[in-house]
Amino acid sequence: MLLLTVFIVCVFIYGLVSRRLSGSLLTAPILFMACGIVAAKLIPAQDLTEGSLGNFLTIAELGLVLLLFSAASKTDLRELRRDGVLSARLLSVGMLLTIGCGAGLAVWIFPQLSWWHAGILAAILAPTDAGLGQVIVESKQVPKDVRESLEVEAGLNDGLSVPFLLFFIALSQAGTESDVSLMQFVIEQLVYGALIGAVIGLLGGALLEFSRRRDWMADSTQQLAIIALPVLCILAAEAFHASMFIAAFVAGLTTQYHYRDATPESWSFSAQTGEFLNYAVFFLFGLLAFEALPFINGWYVLYALGSLTIVRMVPVSLALLGSGLSWAKIAFMGWFGPRGLASIVLGLVFLEQQESSDTTELIKVAVIVTVLLSILLHGMSARVGINWLARRHGSGE
Repeated sequence: MLLLTVFIVCVFIYGLVSRRLSGSLLTAPILFMACGIVAAKLIPAQDLTEGSLGNFLTIAELGLVLLLFSAASKTDLRELRRDGVLSARLLSVGMLLTIGCGAGLAVWIFPQLSWWHAGILAAILAPTDAGLGQVIVESKQVPKDVRESLEVEAGLNDGLSVPFLLFFIALSQAGTESDVSLMQFVIEQLVYGALIGAVIGLLGGALLEFSRRRDWMADSTQQLAIIALPVLCILAAEAFHASMFIAAFVAGLTTQYHYRDATPESWSFSAQTGEFLNYAVFFLFGLLAFEALPFINGWYVLYALGSLTIVRMVPVSLALLGSGLSWAKIAFMGWFGPRGLASIVLGLVFLEQQESSDTTELIKVAVIVTVLLSILLHGMSARVGINWLARRHGSGE
């Protein structure tokens, strides 16, 4: 109860000063992570059991689902059809090269890791974070093709990383037969997830539009009806062993097909709820980061910096060759691939399936250090990067 009280007080205080902080280098993820670290230092150990792995994973998954649904629901589908080739490059060539480079860097820095465990680490850190990148995709100073591409990439690459993660976990376990059923797993995660999202989004959007045209819905219950859609995605995905993240993102995209005339306020409740849960995730991540601090050394920092720069920027540059984008846009997209909520969730999925070992702890600390540095570096450089790109390309519109 004490831990929950501390978090709620932090949310209240942040709400009081959020406007003053909006133009500063102190982003919400940085502040809530810092609050989590301070809480871990000050709160007695017996009161930290509320931040157990299972509860942490549930909060993280729910927060990511709501964030993906909200981000997808605000994606301009016409712009997506026109500029989707950039996202396709990032999600195919870019992601494969990112995982390969991440695994290679891990084996070089941590020679005690097998290639399969290095692949696990690379797959966990491959997806980018839609929440940490929110200031980028919402800024009108950023060119629209860059915004749309980064938003779609962040919305889909977490779900696409899951099959790679499970594949490497299966190969790392001697005598496993999981690789035999890999195709079935991919179909369930990707295909079923997309189908579930499409059905819920299309049907839910049609019903919302039907009710709106007849003026049956009050404004408050309209928002409750909308937030029910991503929750339905979670329940349906669990029933069919599909990816709830892909289902939520596809549902957000397809809901617009019929419900395209909805006002921005219609989506605000789901966005704010997801944002609240994300604050909780970064607060709880601070607790984990505090526990990992005694184990951090220069090798972890070196891998984290390499993961945020070489492992991200080189694959993005190669994936976007011949796209017609300027070097400034490519450099901007390469740098702003923050690791956050998705990597935290995938890391917890990995830890749930593994027994404690030196290898497991190594991967855990590497993920924590990378996410921690990403929260700090990407958060503090966002405004600087936006202004830098705007000076070279003018207004994002």
